[in-house]
Amino acid sequence: MNRRSFLRAVGGVAGTYGMGAGLLQGAGMGQVGTELPRRILGRTGEKVSIVGFPGLALRNYDQEAGTKGLERAFDRGVNYFDVAPAYGPDGECEIKMGIGMQGIDRSKVFLACKTKKRDKAGAREELERSLKRLKTDHFDLYQMHAVFTPEEVKQALGPGGAVETFLEAKEEGKIRYIGFSAHTTKGALALLNGFAFDTVMFPISFVDYFRMDFGKPVIELASRQGAGILAIKAMSKGAWARGATRTRQWWYRATETLEEVDLATRFALSQANVAATIPPSFLDLVDLAVEAGRSYRPITEVETAKLERMAGECRELFRDAEERVALGQRPSGREYPDSPHECCFGA
Repeated sequence: MNRRSFLRAVGGVAGTYGMGAGLLQGAGMGQVGTELPRRILGRTGEKVSIVGFPGLALRNYDQEAGTKGLERAFDRGVNYFDVAPAYGPDGECEIKMGIGMQGIDRSKVFLACKTKKRDKAGAREELERSLKRLKTDHFDLYQMHAVFTPEEVKQALGPGGAVETFLEAKEEGKIRYIGFSAHTTKGALALLNGFAFDTVMFPISFVDYFRMDFGKPVIELASRQGAGILAIKAMSKGAWARGATRTRQWWYRATETLEEVDLATRFALSQANVAATIPPSFLDLVDLAVEAGRSYRPITEVETAKLERMAGECRELFRDAEERVALGQRPSGREYPDSPHECCFGA
């Protein structure tokens, strides 16, 4: 019996994740044997699990726990794995994922990576380094990472921009599809209107959606263009209230009960053209998201109304960045002191 077969035989490693480890035991888990559904990722035609693995989570665990988390997710039906060189100091999460996925069949994984470099040379350097760290010869999806402003878009689209590297790498067989992640409406729409991206990664949080219509224009344009949508921050409950006691060290509040995770995840997955969601970067929350995915059914009007009421008691996560960029300014970062995207902010 090999190592991963043994892990399956003993029922996984949910109990090793620290905070929230007991949430899944006898807490209304999905039906035994229920598979995690997969959806077509826009015009790529690829089938991805409706819950992806957040590579950023690996910064919160040592190699052994991270490897177990990766294997457990794969064994429970996750085939979409996401990571970036900006995750953790000195590429920590890429390095851990490269090691941790050695026991997983690469042909059964849809592996996505990103770059925050907007220039051609910088993007090429990060791409080649990421391939080495992930111990692979190609990425299924390569994305511009954490775009906020139209100025970034202008640089990335060139001439001499990151997209030139993306196109060359696609010809070389080092990437298969091209996408982006963005955190403002203005940035996302500028990208969609400037290049035929295969995928769009954007926050679809019930809090920001109901409180400021955040995400609606991006969903609409991406859907018209046939780009696959990857929902981030779906499990967000918005920004922490000032002075609030934090349940975990993270830059936004997260849904943490199975009921709330189920509602929030299903809300995002019920939006047009959304193929998958990415949970917050904690292995216990990945487990909860997988459970929500395994028992997925479209959100109902009653459940949507409940989420809208919940949103009324929360603070938007992206209002500051959205408003500043709309005014032609850079996000300040003052609302996001623990964000992994802090290097994108400026005064």
